[in-house]
Amino acid sequence: MNTDAIINRLEQAQNPEADIALLRRAINCESITGNETGYAELLREEMKEFGLDTGSAEFQPGRVNVWGRLTGTAPGPALIYVGHTDTVHVKGWKEQWQGLQQEDPFSAALIDGEIWGRGSCDLKGGICASLASIRLLELAGFQLGGSVSFAFVGDEESGEPGTGRSAGAKKLAGLVESGEIPKPDFAIYVEPTNLDVCTAQIGFFIAEISVRGKSAYFGKPELGADALKAAHSVLSAIWCHEKELAAGPKHELVGASSILVTGINGGGYIAVPGECRMSLIRKLRPGEDVDTAVAMFEAALRTVPEQAGISIEVSYPSGRDHPLGGSPAEIRPDEPAALLLSSAINDVSGNSGSIGGAPYWSESPFLINEVGCPTVYCAPGDISVAHTVHERIDVRQYLSAIRSFALFSLRYCGVGGAA
Repeated sequence: MNTDAIINRLEQAQNPEADIALLRRAINCESITGNETGYAELLREEMKEFGLDTGSAEFQPGRVNVWGRLTGTAPGPALIYVGHTDTVHVKGWKEQWQGLQQEDPFSAALIDGEIWGRGSCDLKGGICASLASIRLLELAGFQLGGSVSFAFVGDEESGEPGTGRSAGAKKLAGLVESGEIPKPDFAIYVEPTNLDVCTAQIGFFIAEISVRGKSAYFGKPELGADALKAAHSVLSAIWCHEKELAAGPKHELVGASSILVTGINGGGYIAVPGECRMSLIRKLRPGEDVDTAVAMFEAALRTVPEQAGISIEVSYPSGRDHPLGGSPAEIRPDEPAALLLSSAINDVSGNSGSIGGAPYWSESPFLINEVGCPTVYCAPGDISVAHTVHERIDVRQYLSAIRSFALFSLRYCGVGGAA
């Protein structure tokens, strides 16, 4: 059967109402980081309805990962779709949209061809598109040769106290390494990419800097040690380091490394400021090592002139796959499975599927570096509206993603049979 015939068969078999209802149920289920389990259990029930063998395991007390597997009917490669169940908070959402259809961030309001709500883009649209692709294959009468699995993990998003350390992804990697979950041959992590295929992603570390001096009455400044004045020297050193990074090597898909000061807080009340705190994030291009990047940053801080009464302390609060941050990761941009996915998307949509790099960090390093599974990011949704009060997803792109994933699964896993 040629490509046009398969795509036509998928289009004719698709049930858009059921696919949209699946996504709306997902958005209706609030799953802000730390409260993912209800949504995870919903996904497990959905997978059972789709005929998958399912399992679950706690990654922290009361917080679970869930997974499912559809065993193929003939020898073939193993594909897995992975996504995180948690979302960021909804602070400011109701205030922004008071009195409008999208006022409730969990109502999944359908407005002008877009579904609004927290998680619609990041990344319940991707999760639901991957699951619905299995239903579509069944409706179209296709069976797969190889197997397709799904793994949905918690604790990916940052922002909630004591969470956002990728505890779910660490648990998943351990289950694969122990053999409890079969090792896949290729993985699609369903972060939103507008259906492009990202074979590379940045790494990062976050640094919290505390500059401590000594407060003193403004009329006797000589008795104090000005933390804000010292912070100026610290910022100058960081910005000098920023210029060095910008002028350094560039990755063909994600560009140069960078460093960005994201916050500063300090001062005194009619007094010499005794303390100043700063936050920054360092972007790593693929090929860089987190430890080396941290060492370069700390070397830049050591260029700050010593000042009497001033101390500088640095902490790294956002360890992921690395104790100090998240490693960059990449696979070859000409990886055959990535190119196969790209062509499937382009065949269905005609205007997506480009190979590119992700300007964000997510959990592919656990799969690429720890499990040894080639992994890409690919899903419907625009990353630019993620984490904002404008989060929404285009319905046509979502439905196209379902057909694209179905076509890719057929091509990658092989056809085991057809009705």
